[in-house]
Amino acid sequence: MFARIKEDLNTALLRDPAARNKLEVFLTYPGVHAVWNYRISHWLWQRNLRLIARIFSNRARRRTGIEIHPGAKIGRRFFIDHGIGVVIGETTVIGDDVMLYHNVTLGARRFATGKRHPTIGNRVTIGAGAKILGPVTIADDVRIPYNRVVLEDISFEVHEYFYEI
Repeated sequence: MFARIKEDLNTALLRDPAARNKLEVFLTYPGVHAVWNYRISHWLWQRNLRLIARIFSNRARRRTGIEIHPGAKIGRRFFIDHGIGVVIGETTVIGDDVMLYHNVTLGARRFATGKRHPTIGNRVTIGAGAKILGPVTIADDVRIPYNRVVLEDISFEVHEYFYEI
């Protein structure tokens, strides 16, 4: 557990040039706090303590402005910069070394059962305000520009089509 906390703090220092030290990140970064709260609620969700998991995740949402459903699956070194307005749905799968900016939605397009949220590969960066909706797949190493709406799979690496983030 402490190794993961240290890894999260190091990730924030690596990904955010404004981060000055681990103590500052530990005390003041809502994206990091949201991820830590998600891990607890996800642990509860996996043990079928779903109501408690949802109550815990809702408390975290009120404190951080970031909503992560406890059923989502999130990899290592996940970082949310600024964070306000981020929404991550129940069947979302996020790989390792992924970075999200504020106001990103990883959501569903329609009311349905089963897989209805995106799958995000490794080393993906998603710009501020981007919306990735439905059971789409984003390949490894893709950068989604700010305010982009993605409704189809993106299965290629970064091309000139995407703005530099």
